[in-house]
Amino acid sequence: MSEEILINVTPRETRVAVVENGMLQEVHVERALKRGYVGNIYKGQVSRIMPGMQAAFVNIGLERTAFLHASDIYRPAGADGDGNSSAVPLINSLVCEGQEIVVQVIKDPISTKGARLSSRLSIPSRYLVLLPYSHNLGISTRIEDEEERDRLRQEVVALAGDSDLGYIVRTNAEGQGTQTLNFDVTYLGKVWRVVQENIAQADIGQRVYEELSLPLRALRDLLHDGIEKVRVDSHEGFDKVQTFVRKFMPELIDRIEHYPGERPIFDLYGVEDEIQRALNKDVALKSGGYLVIDQTEAMTTIDVNTGGFLGARNLEETAYRTNLEAAQASARQLRLRNLGGIIIIDFIDMADLEHRRQVLRMLQKTLAEDHAKTTVYEISPLGLVEMTRKRTTDSLARQLCESCPTCNGRGMLKTAETVNYEIFREITRAVRQFEAEKLLVLAAPKVVQRMLEDESGAIAELEQFIDKNIRFQAEEQYSQEQFDVVLL
Repeated sequence: MSEEILINVTPRETRVAVVENGMLQEVHVERALKRGYVGNIYKGQVSRIMPGMQAAFVNIGLERTAFLHASDIYRPAGADGDGNSSAVPLINSLVCEGQEIVVQVIKDPISTKGARLSSRLSIPSRYLVLLPYSHNLGISTRIEDEEERDRLRQEVVALAGDSDLGYIVRTNAEGQGTQTLNFDVTYLGKVWRVVQENIAQADIGQRVYEELSLPLRALRDLLHDGIEKVRVDSHEGFDKVQTFVRKFMPELIDRIEHYPGERPIFDLYGVEDEIQRALNKDVALKSGGYLVIDQTEAMTTIDVNTGGFLGARNLEETAYRTNLEAAQASARQLRLRNLGGIIIIDFIDMADLEHRRQVLRMLQKTLAEDHAKTTVYEISPLGLVEMTRKRTTDSLARQLCESCPTCNGRGMLKTAETVNYEIFREITRAVRQFEAEKLLVLAAPKVVQRMLEDESGAIAELEQFIDKNIRFQAEEQYSQEQFDVVLL
């Protein structure tokens, strides 16, 4: 499998794309004015306790106070046994209003919600994650070989020595030697010492640790032996990437390339077109079927339709073939669009239980390539698959788009007929409240045209009823729902 990372750098925006076999799988966007906060550590202050929610609001210097749930508050070993008891104490027993607290952002502000915080700090490196307040050692579940897990556990325990710090061994660490792991342990130790110094000197609301910029973060998390090339289209960006890779993963330095071409790198790989398609609700399948993806505040729904696919011998076979393709496409779209939270996939009904199992297995197999944590449940009697995908940042659509000012995010407009009748009601209301000899109605051309052609009889009746003349004027700048009734 051919896999590449493309980095597009402009003065105010950086984008990273992961392309597998010529097909876009992931895209990440970071803008200078809207850089994310996930991973940053702050010295905060508890501004309000919410006992009913088992949570506190914390001032960390952002526009909105951030949210800290009781389950995300670190409790020292001995406080409740081992510091990680499943029984979460009352929030009032953990923090109090006005208390200073060091917290890390684990979820960016999304829509009207403030950032979500944790006081269980973690600092990642290439192969390890440092847990400053924990003495535990964890191994990524994606490292399945028991011998390798034991080896890595022994290596990290030996390297950590008498340190009272905890670690998580990341998936990337599989197969890595002592020297490489020692480099990460040393690096994380230095970082934590600097963070401690910053905490001691910082004021409330100040950042004491900042996560890496998008290109470096992407390389830390995504660059592995399977990546053939990392292509950067900026000289300055290329220099920063080279410096980072030479320091932390020198064995992969030959994979880094500067892209000097005149044609934009995202155009060359077709990434721009894929991004535009990822903003649409409909996703065409090769079979002729299609997906309809709707993102709401509560959840994301994916509806699978056969469309024009009639190639199978019977309805059951058609549904099965379409659902198999839809399972792969859905997993890819979730990753590409960065959709998270609760997700419902409405597959086409299948009577055959084995077909259902095969579709579910295909979905799980494709999701296994996703870097975000996913949980998939069995197909329900209604043919629905419920699943969750971990969300830390806004979806691609919410990063790049805003609600339509014409329909206010409804995705629909009132018909010209509906607006006509609203105008009639507004005219009746206006003449009862104010004195006027005649009225002028300003509205969109389509609305005025329908009023004069299809509602001319009703206008004549209304003029007779209110004993006033009504004139209409089409305004090109008006949206279909917009109109004004002016008294003259």
